[in-house]
Amino acid sequence: MDTTRPRAATVSELRVSAFRALRARTVPLGRVTVLTGPSGSGKTTALEAYQALARLGGGEPLGAVFGGARGGPAACVPREARPDRQGRRGFRLGCSVTGPVGEARVDVAVQAEPELRIVGERLATREYGTLLSTALRDPGRRTVQAEWHTAGAGRVTRAPFPDDRLGTALVPLRVAGTTPEQRRVLAAAEQIVVALRSAFPCDPRPDAMRSPVPPGDGLLRGGCDNLAAVLRRTRAECATRHAALLSELRAGCAGPVTELRAEGCGDGLLRAVLDRGDRLAATPLDRLGDGELRFTALALVLLTGPGVLSVDPAREVPAARQALAVLADGVDRGLDTRQARQLLALAARMGSRGHIRLLATAADAGPVTREAARMPDVTLVDLSA
Repeated sequence: MDTTRPRAATVSELRVSAFRALRARTVPLGRVTVLTGPSGSGKTTALEAYQALARLGGGEPLGAVFGGARGGPAACVPREARPDRQGRRGFRLGCSVTGPVGEARVDVAVQAEPELRIVGERLATREYGTLLSTALRDPGRRTVQAEWHTAGAGRVTRAPFPDDRLGTALVPLRVAGTTPEQRRVLAAAEQIVVALRSAFPCDPRPDAMRSPVPPGDGLLRGGCDNLAAVLRRTRAECATRHAALLSELRAGCAGPVTELRAEGCGDGLLRAVLDRGDRLAATPLDRLGDGELRFTALALVLLTGPGVLSVDPAREVPAARQALAVLADGVDRGLDTRQARQLLALAARMGSRGHIRLLATAADAGPVTREAARMPDVTLVDLSA
């Protein structure tokens, strides 16, 4: 066993071609990655590409992933992209994942017009090359021809796969795993799927966070609107994590902070409250500014994990082999320089433990971008370059 290889599977590179604003782009991903650039440079597009791959890796069909896209699937292709002789237009998405099998790669070609379908896919590792490939052989059939290694240098198995699902996610249902070559295919596919499924899109919505919530909703949603219910749960279940959250709030919120708790506010609902000490009245979180609310929610997300966040990780894989990727679009909205510095430092600290990563977008000259440029543990990617 190679002990130098990371135990947890993590997405180390994102590849996007002819997808919305991104023509042909490779985005390196570290433990903490901040995507920057002017409006229209493709920051949000990169996150959309990651989320699409994550959903495909989780087994969702192509129509569910892109059917509800802004403007429909055809809008995912740049307007200037010309169709081929058969009137087809599409895009490509891919990623590299480092983990127990080394570096594994998956790349998928999606046809958006005249009908949405996968027309090709390749799963490979740096060490062994191509392990699985699919290709559209007959446009009249809703399948692609897949082939994967069975045994020996030249022996492969061929079978039809549906053209609306990621073949890499289907491999465990099709490959027996009885030969070393088959187990190699399974290990690479598992590494890709585990890394992609471990994603949590997060965009705290202050307006929704200010409303009282029912007490039984203990998994934090991406909009963080049920923050009070989750705080009551985490405060009761893990004193260490709660103390760490309080420490972050003391650094990121104005005024003293002695406690953060949930209390009843009538009709069986909960609201979150900051205690300010003996001399000051408690402050309901709904009275905080947008920046303080977003900072509180993002700090809680970075300090927790799949047991608290509303995600569907690969439960058949030990937690030590998974690293949650928090995807935060517009992470700097409402944050000042002090909060940006504190949040990035927290993300870097949690990332160094190997179980959480942050991929965020930020304004070109905003506080997060300025602070990220000063921090060696943060990967800053300018998509305008």
